[in-house]
Amino acid sequence: MKRHCSLVVVNLRLFCNKLKRIGLISDTHGYLDEAVFDHFRPCDEVWHAGDFGPGVAEKLRAGFPLVRGVYGNIDDQSIHKDYPEQILFDCESVKVMIRHIGGYPPRYNPETKKEIVAHKPKLFISGHSHILKIMYDEKLQCLHMNPGAAGKHGWHKVRTLIRFVIDEADIRDCEVIELGNRST
Repeated sequence: MKRHCSLVVVNLRLFCNKLKRIGLISDTHGYLDEAVFDHFRPCDEVWHAGDFGPGVAEKLRAGFPLVRGVYGNIDDQSIHKDYPEQILFDCESVKVMIRHIGGYPPRYNPETKKEIVAHKPKLFISGHSHILKIMYDEKLQCLHMNPGAAGKHGWHKVRTLIRFVIDEADIRDCEVIELGNRST
């Protein structure tokens, strides 16, 4: 009897695990590689850090149950009406802040630094630079992620994405995914 109850408790813990698998993308500039759907298939949420470009938001929303994002500097009013300049939300027990133009530790732009200090996110995500970065800001106690650029427009050489897990208060299992050269 005791053994049976222990198994039930273990199974309930597995069933109740609230981890979220996240697909992170940015700077698509109107181009969405079909491989994104394969790479993000196991994801519960897809986050876009701006510069969607024409048609990308619609394709992502059609392919995934939850798409969060912010507009970028190339996005028009059709994106602005659905996606704000900045979002702040909780995913599991992690406070997340996303802005397209933000900089990175310790070189945040002034507005972004003011927002990070005010809101104290545990995870800050930006795009814009087309440079993939994952780095921890010791001073602000915040993990910074920039997924690079998944589109073909820009000066980057390789198109990239990030996939990771948020499990309660832990951000883990981060994977950098290369989609190929910008020109292919």
